[in-house]
Amino acid sequence: MSDLFSRQPDAPLAERLRPHSLDDVIGQQHLIGSGKPLRVAVESGQPHSMLLWGPPGVGKTTLARILAQSFNAQFLPISAVFAGVKDIRAAVEKAELALQNHQATILFVDEVHRFNKAQQDAFLPYVESGLLTFIGATTENPSFEVNPALLSRAQVYTLKSLNHDELDQLCDKVLRLPENQAMQIDDEARSLLLGSADGDARRLLNLLEQLIRAAQTQNIVTLNAEFIANSLGTQIRRFDKGGDSFYEQISALHKSVRGSHPNAALYWFCRMLDGGADPRYLARRIIRMAWEDIGLADPRACQICNDAALTYERLGSPEGELALAQAVLYLAAAPKSNAGYKAYNQMRALIASSPSYEVPVHLRNAPSKLMKELGYGREYRYAHDEPNAYAAGETYMPDDITEPNFYQPVARGLEIKIGEKLAWLQALDKESESESSD
Repeated sequence: MSDLFSRQPDAPLAERLRPHSLDDVIGQQHLIGSGKPLRVAVESGQPHSMLLWGPPGVGKTTLARILAQSFNAQFLPISAVFAGVKDIRAAVEKAELALQNHQATILFVDEVHRFNKAQQDAFLPYVESGLLTFIGATTENPSFEVNPALLSRAQVYTLKSLNHDELDQLCDKVLRLPENQAMQIDDEARSLLLGSADGDARRLLNLLEQLIRAAQTQNIVTLNAEFIANSLGTQIRRFDKGGDSFYEQISALHKSVRGSHPNAALYWFCRMLDGGADPRYLARRIIRMAWEDIGLADPRACQICNDAALTYERLGSPEGELALAQAVLYLAAAPKSNAGYKAYNQMRALIASSPSYEVPVHLRNAPSKLMKELGYGREYRYAHDEPNAYAAGETYMPDDITEPNFYQPVARGLEIKIGEKLAWLQALDKESESESSD
């Protein structure tokens, strides 16, 4: 009599279609094509430690399994989400036993970026000794998330999202399965489906499995756009709000604004909204862009961005997002200047590297009799009483330091006028100096 609980769960479609050789893999041809690194590694028969870096659902685990099979090595998979030092020690013991049977061991660590430094260091000596060949999979930049010592001993391979044609091949593969040969997908529906997958093969397979089951239940043999739209509902794109994708997209938004490309800036802004980014975060970044890249070339930019942020707080989503979008368009079209940003950073650096100079006596306030007797403020020239409301030749820096000329207005927007004004004031200073020397 069979055990009531012995039945194994049905494997999902993504698992059943997992390739078992490099020739069966769809995508990643820059790594597994003829003469490419992983193909060469398999043909050489010499495994090496590596890090597979890429977004979810692009074949990191699949490639690791295929490599282990190709090298006739013991494959020990662990997940950094659940595993700890104890699991690493158990893997080492299995590797030592396999070595006695002249078999190599590949330790596959999924989500390796979730291991802390101590956990990564736990298997480092065994990688160094050659007992373990390490293959790590990560969705995060290894430069930031993997210990330098481990990173230096592993070759990093970057996996890419599947493109439209590769996803299309995968879709055809599913429809060629015996149980699905009666099922068809029209062109519009297919395009919608591939777009929803967003370059993620596992996501595509899961969506297809869901749709085919729903269609079979309703005796539908042709999947059209309406059916797919109704079945999928609102599907969130692949977007890790704390990961690389997030920071890559905010970088693209910022650089599109700085580069004065309104449509590109709007694209990345809407991509981030579509992916689930917090509009309040985007509002803060937009205000920062106004001060960093537009500055005094167009002071209205910051006002518009602040107003847009306030509008969002009052209206919420989705209406308030329109205000933020228009702020992005304004920033991209506005004249650019980082003169104020550069001057601020330069002055901070100067102060950090300089002594704490005293305030010049003529600039000090004199609220008491003693301070007046000490000469505080005695030689101060009140600007409003001077011609043009400017005390030509006056100094305002500490006595032991020459006034730097860090702020250099650009010849764009309002800073054209600011530059002209500063040049005129400098001319008045020189005129005052020549009169004093005479």
